[in-house]
Amino acid sequence: MEHIVIIGNGISGITASRHIRKNSDKKITVISDESEYFFSRTALMYVYMGHMKWEHLKPYEDWFWKKNRIELKYGRVEKIDFEAKKLLFAVGDPLVYDKLIIATGSVYNKFGWEGQDLDGVQGLVTKQDLQLLEENTASCRHAIVVGGGLIAVELAEMLRTRNIEVTILVREKVFWGNVLPHADAKMISDHIKSHGVEILNETELDKILSDKNDKVRAVITKSGEEIACQLVGLCTGVRPNVDFLRKTKLELDKGILVNNYLQTNIPDVYAIGDCAQQREVIGQRKPVEAVWYTGRMMGEAVAQTLTGRKMKYNPGNWFNSAKFFDIEYQTYGWVWARPKANEQHFHWQHKDGTKAITISFNTENTRFNGINTFGLRMRHEIFDLWLNEGRTINHVLANLREANFDPEFYDRHEKEIFMSFKNDFVNEEN
Repeated sequence: MEHIVIIGNGISGITASRHIRKNSDKKITVISDESEYFFSRTALMYVYMGHMKWEHLKPYEDWFWKKNRIELKYGRVEKIDFEAKKLLFAVGDPLVYDKLIIATGSVYNKFGWEGQDLDGVQGLVTKQDLQLLEENTASCRHAIVVGGGLIAVELAEMLRTRNIEVTILVREKVFWGNVLPHADAKMISDHIKSHGVEILNETELDKILSDKNDKVRAVITKSGEEIACQLVGLCTGVRPNVDFLRKTKLELDKGILVNNYLQTNIPDVYAIGDCAQQREVIGQRKPVEAVWYTGRMMGEAVAQTLTGRKMKYNPGNWFNSAKFFDIEYQTYGWVWARPKANEQHFHWQHKDGTKAITISFNTENTRFNGINTFGLRMRHEIFDLWLNEGRTINHVLANLREANFDPEFYDRHEKEIFMSFKNDFVNEEN
């Protein structure tokens, strides 16, 4: 019986295992050194905040895996012998495979800062990181969070629930200003500050200082300011977890290079999720995407290929979602932080500062490029349809009620939104 081995039990690896089992009777082994069972990584923060318990993070009961004949192995793969199709572990006997799927995920970035390995300096990616955070914040009064992205705001929210003072160091003029248009980023920055978080814009970390016990006591910024703290959260993005593969015949760049079918340069070896890098860029997407739903889609695609239904990875239109304290954020299509050629943004914001939309459209044909929504829960399938159909911004605005889960809100503000668009567009044209 063919043996498929999957390294990594995150959303990518587990999705692949479930769909392989659904379509075949092949032997499946899933390996992880992070946790014995698959858990919801996006919900880690809620354990720290006291909203959930560890056992709540497991979407499947422990008996699910045995019932579905998916063998789980807890251990660290230290080396892969691709010629012999054998995995070598830090502890225990080797494991032989027929087909291998590498789904090792991400690790948080370090950029060689002095003091980055001191006690009290950490990222927030794995279950172990969260356990370490419990230890590092036991007597923490002030935390420095480095980076202006989604993980940074998650960590800030977590720490504030324990009344820890938080200062975020952000390179840009506004929080997440390299991703969001200025008006969106300004609104989010103001909202984060309203929760007692200090944001130091245009500020970069220079070094981290230690006390006599090699624990964090302060940071120094590139402007020379010293800020006392007991925790430094490194939230400057993630990178593919592939260092243990660097000296092998597997072709790597930032991640493991794969084709449209998620195949590597080595026969019978595939890579999916955060650790995979597309050889051919798909549309305007980045070659490496550390996003939950793309990992799930890669898992589904590779499972089809390995069970006789060869399938290209096709993620479709870009979308994503997140939460900034009380504000839910969704994005569909492309809304660039700085408009590209023939791109214009229409921004409307509610007076309460917690609801907004920014729509990107083509100035030549008014075609809808994408939308950011804040505090307004939207229907994914509607925007996906409009993007595929090439609808105009006028069509989107005229039918926005159809996409809104709260149509009454749109009914109350329809006139205001239309007038705002008309005035902005006319002013821009003139």
